[in-house]
Amino acid sequence: HSFPLADVFQFLSENTLQETLEQASLDSPIFANRWRWDANRSLALLRFRNGKKVPPQIQRTRSEDLLASVFPDVAACFENIDGPRRIPDHPLVHEVMKDVLTEAMDIDGLREVLKGMREGRIRVLAVDTPVPSQFSHEILNANPYAYLDDAPLEERRARAVQMRRSLPAAVLNEIGRLDPAAIAEVREEAWPDIRDADELHDALQSLIALPALLPEIAQPDPAEAWSGHFERLVREHRAGRAGVEGREFWVASERSRSFALIFPAAKFESELPPAEKEPADREAALYNLVTGWLGHSGPITAARLSETLALPAAEIFQTLLRIEASGAILRGQFEGPATASDDAHIEWCERRLLARIHRLTLGTLRKQVEPVTAAMFMRWLLRWQHMAAGTQSSGERGLAHILKQLQGFEIPANAWERQILARRMTDYKPEALDQLCLTGAVGWGRLSPHPATLETTQTGTRRIVPTSVAPITFFVRDSAEWMASKRGPNTEASPVLGLTNGAGKVFDFLRLRGASFFADIVRACEGDKESPLMKSEIETALWELVAAGLVTADGFDNLRALIDPKRRAGQGRGKTSRPRHSSGRWAVLHTAEPAEQTRMLEATCWMLLERYGVVFRELLARESILPRWRELLITFRRLEDRGEVRGGRFVTGFLGEQFALPLAVDSLRALRNAPPGEERVTVSAADPLNLVGIIVPGERVPAISGRYVTFQNGVFVSGEEAATPIEALR
Repeated sequence: HSFPLADVFQFLSENTLQETLEQASLDSPIFANRWRWDANRSLALLRFRNGKKVPPQIQRTRSEDLLASVFPDVAACFENIDGPRRIPDHPLVHEVMKDVLTEAMDIDGLREVLKGMREGRIRVLAVDTPVPSQFSHEILNANPYAYLDDAPLEERRARAVQMRRSLPAAVLNEIGRLDPAAIAEVREEAWPDIRDADELHDALQSLIALPALLPEIAQPDPAEAWSGHFERLVREHRAGRAGVEGREFWVASERSRSFALIFPAAKFESELPPAEKEPADREAALYNLVTGWLGHSGPITAARLSETLALPAAEIFQTLLRIEASGAILRGQFEGPATASDDAHIEWCERRLLARIHRLTLGTLRKQVEPVTAAMFMRWLLRWQHMAAGTQSSGERGLAHILKQLQGFEIPANAWERQILARRMTDYKPEALDQLCLTGAVGWGRLSPHPATLETTQTGTRRIVPTSVAPITFFVRDSAEWMASKRGPNTEASPVLGLTNGAGKVFDFLRLRGASFFADIVRACEGDKESPLMKSEIETALWELVAAGLVTADGFDNLRALIDPKRRAGQGRGKTSRPRHSSGRWAVLHTAEPAEQTRMLEATCWMLLERYGVVFRELLARESILPRWRELLITFRRLEDRGEVRGGRFVTGFLGEQFALPLAVDSLRALRNAPPGEERVTVSAADPLNLVGIIVPGERVPAISGRYVTFQNGVFVSGEEAATPIEALR
C-alpha cells in the first residue's frame, strides 16, 4: 500500500473501538475457546455423562451446535450476511463477549491509549525503514490466534519478512534513509540509453514530452548525439518539435495527440502523422505522461516534475495520487529529510525501481548482484548451454531441455545435428530427435519470412532457392506462444510470391488436403494431367517450401532426406536402414490463432531467459524473430514486479537494464568465486554462443556453418574456417 504512514494512527477510534473488536473477535479462536469455557461453567454443556467423561471432540461438536442455535450469524456464511453480524441479547453471549474483551484482551487499556493519542498526551512517530523493524518480529512471533487472516496469508506475510538480529548499521545511523549511491545507480540504469534514432523514438513514446534543454541531454557530447538522432526522426516524420510558452519539446508522432491534450496552447513546428491510438481525455494523457517519467526518473517530487514538464504542480500531484491508487508507485522520503511531511517534499517512486533501491541498500544483496566481466559471463554461458566440458546432457530428456533452450533461434539446417546438438550431448542419437518430433513434443521449421515471399524486384518476383543452409529453428509445442507474431503474410488464403510452379502446386495440395505422406503427394502430383511432376521435382519443391518457411514435417528425418544429396540419389551405405524418403507426413507450417499480446511477450521473455539466463539488449543482436526491445523491456519489468525475475546490473560494460533468473544469478555468483581454469571450447559460428564482437571483444565471425570460434576462459582466441568437421574437434 502507499499512503502517508501517519494515517495509520487514525484507523482506530475509541468511539467505535468496541464494535470493531467485537466483529473481529467472532472469527478468532479466542471467541470459540471462551464460548466452550462459559458453556461448561454454566452447565449448558455437560463434561460428564452417566459417570463417564464426554470426549473432547464430542464436546466441541455439541458446543458448535449450541452456538449455532443461540448465535446463528456467527456460524453462517458471509454470503448470507448483509453488513456486520448482529450479536444476540443472550446472557451466555454477553458473558463470552465480556471475557473476550476484558480478560483475553484489555479493551479499557486500549481505549485509554487511543484517547491519549488523540489528545496529544501520547506522541506517535511514523518511520519508513528499508528493512522490517523489531515490531514486525514481535508480530510474527505471536501466537496463532493473534492473526485474523487465514493460514496461507499468514505464511506469505511471514516469508516476506526476513528475521534479523538487528537492523543494519547504516539504518541505525540514519533510520529511514536509503543509500544515495543505490538511488543514483538505479536512476542511471532507468534513464534511457540512446545510441540510435530507433532507441530515441522508443524513449519519446514512453516520455511523451521531452524538453530539448533537459540537463540529462544538454551535456556537450550526449546532446550532439541525441540531436543528430532527433533530426533523423524529424526527416522521417516520426517526431517533431513543439513550443510551449517559450520552451521546446521533442514529441513522437504517435504521441502528438496526447501532447496536444496536455498542452492545449502548444504549437508544432510541422504537422505530424495522426496517432494510431488516441487517449480518451486530458486526464488519461496526463496519467500516461507522469507514468512514463516515473519509470525513467527514480524518486522525484511533484515540484521537480512540474518544473521539468512546465505543468502546474497541483495537476502533477493529483495525477500522482491517481497513479498511487493503482498501486504502481509509492510515496516517501527517499532522499530529502525524513521529518518533512508537506506535499512539496513528498517523493514518489515507481514500485519496481524502489524495490531495486531497497535491495541495493542492503550490503549483502549488493554483493550477490555484483556485476561480472564479459569474459566471465561468456565462460558461465558456455556452461549454461552445456558446451563446456563436463556439462553436456544425455538422453531424450536432456535433448528436450537443450531444444527448449535453443527454440526460437534460427540456425542453418545442415548445422543443427552435427554442430549444435551433438556438441551439447554426451551421446547424441538422431533417433531421439525423431522421437520428440513424431510424438508432437517438438516441431521445426523456418519462422522468419523469406525475403522473396515479401518483396518483388524490378525485373519480377525473386526466386526462393532451396539450400541446405536455410535457417530453421525448433519450437516446443507446450511453450510455443511466442510464435504468434512471427508469421509473415496470411499464406493460407493467398498465393505466395517467389515459388516455382512445382512448389506452388505441392503447397496448394498440402493446404487443401492437410498433412500428407510423400507417397500421397507423389500420387496426386504425378496424376495431374496438365503438368505432372516427377519424384525429383516434388523433392525439390518440398525443399523449396522448407527454405521459404511454409511447410514442416512430423519428423526431422524428412529434412535429413532432403539435405543429404547421397540419400536423395539413393547412394551410400545403409540404404536398407535409411530409405530414400522418410515415413513422416508433410504439412503446412502455421501457428494457431494469434495469442494475446501480453501472453506472447511473456512467453518470448521466458524463452530468452531460458536460453541466456541473463538478458540485456546487446545480447540479442543475433536474434532474428523477436519483437521490439521496448515491448520486451516493459514485459521484463512486469515479471520483475511479480518477483519472478531479478533486475539490475549483472554483467559490467553494457548499458541499459538487465534481467536474470534467480537461479542464473546464484550460478553466476558461484562461478565468480571459483578459480579460473585453462578450458578451451570451440563452437560453430552458427551457434547462438558465437557472441564475438557482441559480448566478447573481437572481430565478428560470420554465422555460417563452415566456420568456428574458440574461447579460452571466456576470451575469444581464434575464428577460422573449419579444416575438419567441427564434431572432430571435441
